[in-house]
Amino acid sequence: MAGIYIHIPFCKQACHYCDFHFSTSLKKKDELVNALVKEIQIRKDEFKNVEVQTIYFGGGTPSLLTNDELELLINAVYENYKVIENPEITLEANPDDLSKTRIKELSKSPINRLSIGIQSFFESDLKLMNRAHNTEEAKECLSVATRHFDNISIDLIYGIPGASNNQWLQNIEMALSYNIPHISSYALTVEPKTALASFVKKGIVNDVDDEQAHEQFHLLKDKLEASDFIHYELSNFGREGYFSKNNSAYWQGKPYIGIGPSAHSFNGKQRGWNVRNNTKYIKAIQQNELPIEIETLTTTDRYNEYIMTGLRTVWGVSIDKVEADFGKSYKDYLKEQAKTFINQHLLYIDNKHIRVTKKGQFLSDGIASELFKLNLS
Repeated sequence: MAGIYIHIPFCKQACHYCDFHFSTSLKKKDELVNALVKEIQIRKDEFKNVEVQTIYFGGGTPSLLTNDELELLINAVYENYKVIENPEITLEANPDDLSKTRIKELSKSPINRLSIGIQSFFESDLKLMNRAHNTEEAKECLSVATRHFDNISIDLIYGIPGASNNQWLQNIEMALSYNIPHISSYALTVEPKTALASFVKKGIVNDVDDEQAHEQFHLLKDKLEASDFIHYELSNFGREGYFSKNNSAYWQGKPYIGIGPSAHSFNGKQRGWNVRNNTKYIKAIQQNELPIEIETLTTTDRYNEYIMTGLRTVWGVSIDKVEADFGKSYKDYLKEQAKTFINQHLLYIDNKHIRVTKKGQFLSDGIASELFKLNLS
């Protein structure tokens, strides 16, 4: 199985914390959509022998596209690839784009999953982040969306400066009140060259408190698991049957094609990434050229990626898979490196799988880096 990711690089305004590729100008939207269709066509041979299981519209803000534009892109995938019956088709959307009419229209389209960027139900948080929506729009869109869509995910951000643990719990409880089956939640990160980084440097906004973010992560985990959510990946919680198929495929190393400027692709042995510039992307595609850089992964690269993604998930890292895919020396290295963290009760071995403990989950990326091998092959 494989996936198609389509990057829509437009936003109404720039969130202060975001370092993804996007433009707030929609002048080139028509040209961009046509270029996306053409890239979908150009790359069809990459998936000649595999079936597409998921189509994912990410961004940016994909909900800025009209329903006709979204269906044009979906139809292009169906016309050029083998698509399974009832694929997961996800649209990332912002609450301010999800009017009652728009939600009803989307529910009649091929899109069957919404990923809604709520981030917080508190006005103060939304203003600090410079989100385009307000609290009432967030609540109203969820009230309507849950009547028309069964499969909905929302994003929430914790570790926001000035947001208390009690406020964070209220955010979680508000989300649960809508009976949402999937929640993705991320710690606020101060990325270089963002407005937030500038505000922190100037003392306008307090820096993120890592200790409080750690506390809020565990409050989230405890609250959601008590409400029948499965913590299946570091930042993702889903009820049974509602895990993101698109994201799960990434973590399990399945191939995917990234369509659009800045989009990444993976075929099992190589990674590729498109140029991070809308004008250059459009010009290249119009000339039947793929504006993509490709890196061939070494055995060590692939091992390190498997460790990183595996430790973030409920499935963990399979010791047998490490030996089968990378060799006995990698298996021996992994087991030796893991001993320290097992002794610290941050990792444990269960049925030949290395997994992180509850204590180790928030630290899983750092632990993974200690299990990496130097790139010698």
